[in-house]
Amino acid sequence: MPVPVGASSLDDTVPAALAALAALAAPAAPAAQRAVLEVFVRDGCPHCADAKSYLAELARELPELPIVYRDVDEDPAARGALAERSRQAGVWPPGVPTFVFEGKVLVGFADAARSGPEIRALIGRSVQRTGVVDTELFGAISASRLGLPLFTIALGLLDGFNPCAMWVLLFLLSLLVRMRDRTRMALVAGTFVLASGAVYYAFMAAWLNVFLVVGLSAGLRIGLGCLALGIGAFNLKDFVAFRRGPSLSIPDAAKPGLYARMRSVLRAQALPASLAAVAVLAVVVNFVELLCTAGLPAIYTAVLAQQQLAPAAHYGYLGLYILAYIADDSLMVAVAVITLGSRKLTEGAGRWLKLISGAVMLALGAALLVRPELLI
Repeated sequence: MPVPVGASSLDDTVPAALAALAALAAPAAPAAQRAVLEVFVRDGCPHCADAKSYLAELARELPELPIVYRDVDEDPAARGALAERSRQAGVWPPGVPTFVFEGKVLVGFADAARSGPEIRALIGRSVQRTGVVDTELFGAISASRLGLPLFTIALGLLDGFNPCAMWVLLFLLSLLVRMRDRTRMALVAGTFVLASGAVYYAFMAAWLNVFLVVGLSAGLRIGLGCLALGIGAFNLKDFVAFRRGPSLSIPDAAKPGLYARMRSVLRAQALPASLAAVAVLAVVVNFVELLCTAGLPAIYTAVLAQQQLAPAAHYGYLGLYILAYIADDSLMVAVAVITLGSRKLTEGAGRWLKLISGAVMLALGAALLVRPELLI
């Protein structure tokens, strides 16, 4: 019973210092309870199962976020709570899965690409995430997911060192350097690199959309793994027996036409005409070398399509791949412009590039066949 104000009690005799010590020694008030993501589900609901798979990924990324599942079939209290939350939010009739966070309600789950961003918006910034950076194009990047950006950059850089692509650029630079005009050389060669990157991006976007539509079944995964092993074997063969037997290189029959197009770039007197000619050359080169360079883009986009990302993040990663892909070409152009010199791709250098590319393709193929969880 509370003591009335002004009443006498034994506490009146306790010295003020002891009272202060008692207050310090008393247990601290419990901290405010962390916000919980409530998820109402029921057995046999396929969308609930998909939501649980997505939330398992989210829980690994956000270990600070408590997630509580409430089965409306097994728990009458959960059914009552779902009805109450739905009425309060003006959502009726109730449905599953339903996500409730700090009084906000989200009903339904389509897939990770469409519903994932909605769930992230629901929890907003209430959950403090350690080591996580939100990006517009790539989504939330954390230390645990840093593998995909590095994987993207590594494959893009390796793809850019493909002998087929490097041969054309280096030959073009060897022609441009004779003009002794750094500005024109930078514009023409830079346009070639940018146009090549744009065409390559379109190719990869087409691959990505195919895999987003058809998925990656076991049969398709095995097919891609065998394709990677075959491409790797051809490249290793080229290292050992260069220009002998079948090869995934620009065919000799196509080279005279490419030579003629490169020389037409030099013959154009007006700069706009020269830039237009080199842009057309970039398109033609990408089509001619398609078989030479198709392996890595096919495997990368197949892996990318299996990541639970929003559409903007998928295409953002393609952009990151292309930036890495043109980085080495851009460096070669910069060096040639600064030094007004150029070097052609020697047979020895081409063989070593084939060796590196072949080894990576064999590793990717083996991973797709034996340990696909390393990539997907």
